[in-house]
Amino acid sequence: MPQRSAHEAVNSYFTDAARILDLDAELYPVLTSAYRELAVQVPVRLDDGDLLVVRGYRVQHNGARGPYKGGIRYHPDADLDEVRALASLMTWKTALVNVPFGGAKGGIEVDPGGLSAAELERMTRRFTMAISHVLGVYRDIPAPDMNTNAQVMAWMMDAFSSKAGYTPACVTGKPLDLGGAPGREAATGRGCVFVLAAWAEHHGRSLEGIRVAVQGFGNVGSWFAHEVAGRGARVVAASDLQGGVHDPDGLDVGALRDLAAAGRPLSEIPGGVALTNDELLACECDVLVPAALGEVITEDNAAAVRAEVVLEAANQPVTPEADKLLADGGVAVIPDILANAGGVVGSYFEWTQNIQQFTWKESRFNRELEDIMTAAYTATRETAERHGCSMRQAAYAIGIERVANAARMRGYV
Repeated sequence: MPQRSAHEAVNSYFTDAARILDLDAELYPVLTSAYRELAVQVPVRLDDGDLLVVRGYRVQHNGARGPYKGGIRYHPDADLDEVRALASLMTWKTALVNVPFGGAKGGIEVDPGGLSAAELERMTRRFTMAISHVLGVYRDIPAPDMNTNAQVMAWMMDAFSSKAGYTPACVTGKPLDLGGAPGREAATGRGCVFVLAAWAEHHGRSLEGIRVAVQGFGNVGSWFAHEVAGRGARVVAASDLQGGVHDPDGLDVGALRDLAAAGRPLSEIPGGVALTNDELLACECDVLVPAALGEVITEDNAAAVRAEVVLEAANQPVTPEADKLLADGGVAVIPDILANAGGVVGSYFEWTQNIQQFTWKESRFNRELEDIMTAAYTATRETAERHGCSMRQAAYAIGIERVANAARMRGYV
């Protein structure tokens, strides 16, 4: 069977959940397509004088519940279809956690690894100005995503502010000195831990001693590992693009974070056994956490997963075909639009603080984040139990119903 595109995969999840709701058929084309798709040319003058021309995208999927919200990623695979799929995910994610945003996503089809800081800055500023007419505090608010960070957001904010005046709320995920929120950097990984803790509590379990394997040790994976280890869990495997390391007795997460920060392979940690990313997916653990790329668990390797639960810290790491195989094998999946929604919740907190020009203490940020993530888990679990469906179907159903109601009330249909 031909592999589905990323957008087709997301819409297959939508369709499964919409059937549970008996959604009005006329809403399908409204909710499965994007309101606006912008593709722009981004010419970048390189340090050696050559000209690099790349494509950039901003897709605004649905704004019925508020301004568009979603990250910007720099990756060779960040084509229009992937960005379209991720924008749709953001619509259901923001609705599920009930923050007043719609869904959007952006990206540039580029490998940023070979670009200097100056080249990245020039590319970011050119891209920002090219899409600036669809951005704004109450229109569309970008954030960091794969291969972008607080510095990239600072450049975006400055570029937009050069046109609109000082506007810190035009992006989130900024440095603290430019209006960033204490707690935002860790929010996605920490939110994953809050959801996992709620799952464990519901099943009469504790995070103490639970065995966790983390594929991907960037911002999300490393913060998740740090937070879950702090609650007594054993991180038995971790990996990055270069491979990983396994130790059934538990790895030193602090040492792993130091290696990642220095750009060194995680396999350099003493005492562990090197393994590949594919081998990590099949290692023996209680919780498998794909926290890097999408579509890493497929129908070809789903049967090898030996975890009790898959916590989707990355966006769309499990294909629809693999999702069914995992369910058939008794592996629970906590879906991405629930598990990793801490990032957009944290962005909501930062956005509101920027508008008010009042900064919270990190303790309040984390307390509010835990409240929202725990409530979203509980609502998803109760919906799944009520309808006899999967957690993913329940999460989508909640999001779809909220967006559909807003669309009707606003007169879209």
